[in-house]
Amino acid sequence: MFDVNEYFDGKVKSIGGFKADQAGSELPATIGVMKQGDYEFGTAAKEYMTVVSGSLTAKLPGSSEWVTYATGETFEVPGDSKFQVKADVDSAYLCRYA
Repeated sequence: MFDVNEYFDGKVKSIGGFKADQAGSELPATIGVMKQGDYEFGTAAKEYMTVVSGSLTAKLPGSSEWVTYATGETFEVPGDSKFQVKADVDSAYLCRYA
């Protein structure tokens, strides 16, 4: 069965419990939606975040710059870190964990 997670008073929701293909190997994954807003996430494992719809602007660990990722683009987040994300519009994402 799928796992449903809810964060930030329901403004971010994700469904997990499946695997997604990443360069020929299957990685645990979640698919989610994010309401317009600013968020900070922590991760234990390395993550690959792909924007499925909308756009996300991220400030990744070790960087002082915000970078905007459009639909279809992916950014990488190191494990054991925190990162900030801004959604200027309601957006959807696929997150694969390495």
